[in-house]
Amino acid sequence: MGKQEDFVLRALEERDVRFVRLWFTDVLGFLKSVAVAPAELEGAFSEGIGFDGSAIEGFARVYEADMLALPDPTTFQILPWRSGEGPATDRMFCDIVMPDGSASYADPRNVLKRTLSRAAEQGFTFYTHPEIEFYLFKDEPRQGEEPVPVDRSGYFDHAAHSHGSDFRREAITMLEAMGISVEFSHHEGGPGQQEIDLRYADALTTADNIMTFRTVIREVALNQGIWATFMPKPFTTHPGSGMHTHVSLFEGDQNAFYEAGAEYQLSKTGRQFIAGVLKHASEISVVTNQWVNSYKRLMFGGEAPSYICWGHNNRSAMIRVPMYKPMKGQSTRIELRTIDSACNPYLAYAAVLAAGLKGIENGYELPREAEDDVWALTERERRSLGIEPLPKSLHDAIAVAEHSELLAETLGEQVFEFFLRNKRAEWDEYRGQVSVFERDRMLPVL
Repeated sequence: MGKQEDFVLRALEERDVRFVRLWFTDVLGFLKSVAVAPAELEGAFSEGIGFDGSAIEGFARVYEADMLALPDPTTFQILPWRSGEGPATDRMFCDIVMPDGSASYADPRNVLKRTLSRAAEQGFTFYTHPEIEFYLFKDEPRQGEEPVPVDRSGYFDHAAHSHGSDFRREAITMLEAMGISVEFSHHEGGPGQQEIDLRYADALTTADNIMTFRTVIREVALNQGIWATFMPKPFTTHPGSGMHTHVSLFEGDQNAFYEAGAEYQLSKTGRQFIAGVLKHASEISVVTNQWVNSYKRLMFGGEAPSYICWGHNNRSAMIRVPMYKPMKGQSTRIELRTIDSACNPYLAYAAVLAAGLKGIENGYELPREAEDDVWALTERERRSLGIEPLPKSLHDAIAVAEHSELLAETLGEQVFEFFLRNKRAEWDEYRGQVSVFERDRMLPVL
């Protein structure tokens, strides 16, 4: 038993914790939870908690169903929304292992850990800083009805007795009570749309924090009698919800993306990383933008990127290199603008890191910078600049991903096959639906 496990066991006694929730995600990124009594936790640290993996999306075939959830004691936190309701409840994220103790290749957290290990072998630590957007509705959405936003405010609006600002204050208080630092928060461009930015951390911690973030946001919303959604594009006429993520690589204490005197102070490593993400952007799109609705945001989402390009402080580019701050080389980073708020963060960050590492390993050349508003260019102008479009639909993204060696290697055979099988089924079900648009357009005239 290590020091961290001992700390957790002591904390359970001191805080009168009666329920321990063990969290993990399925392949699609849905949070799973099993509650155990504190008395069982010491055994769980050493032996894990058994469960039927075949009942979890993408985890196991029926003949290899037995799996174990091993709690990660470094992720121990008391759930603040349970305080004041009797005995305390805590949560810990788990690693999923097979009965022989080997890591499950179907565990999304393990997919990210494997990719981070590859980066570590090259001397790199991968840091991420997400800007998470979401919508708040007055009520739980009803089938066939458009949801009603909690307000009609816009970007950065400040309104007296604002439901959004009250919500953000309570949510941030809960997040910080769980050790999740928040950097900024504000009202976004759509009615009822909010943004909360988490402080940068290593990618595994960030992915855990995002899963916790989604849970906290939904809990606070339900407590306030409203509804929160991370759906990429809930409205036709309003902006979609993205998760712009600032990323950087560090070598020890040094930012590997920073080079004094270089253009934009961006090092050769940073330029090759960008080149890798751009080259493989279409292949990994099925993971960074995994839902059929994701492509409504990318193609028709206001400021969402639709084309594969990069630019310095260019908000129409897929990858933006933020303005350099003098004497702050450690903050040199890139901003990836494709990822949406509904992705599986473990798989999305693994795919982005793998693409960037591929650019470094193979010495990819960074293509020409996009200096103009990419959305305003004609197709001919974009082609002349070598700017290609991102996949326009989930179908297109699947078609590219099916032939991606990078994605298959990063996700592992089992996750890769299950994920694509699930996405094909989603697309087939979607294209067979008769939409409100079709009825409204055709019933009156046909």
